[in-house]
Amino acid sequence: MKIASLFSGAGGLDKGFEKTGFHVVWANEYDAAIWDTFQHNFPKTFLDKRSITDVASDDVPDGIDGIVGGPPCQ
Repeated sequence: MKIASLFSGAGGLDKGFEKTGFHVVWANEYDAAIWDTFQHNFPKTFLDKRSITDVASDDVPDGIDGIVGGPPCQ
């Protein structure tokens, strides 16, 4: 199943979903300090680097079966 990830961070939550058979095809993370780590962990995933407030629902690609997210815990 294909999923989208919001508030992705370095991808810990996404890695858990990946290990159970899901495929993270699109992710959103605004914190520039995290981008390199996420892209290292998920080289095939498109990482949207905009603020979540700038992401419209139709920016998430078609064919997604679900959405996961780890809202900011700062």
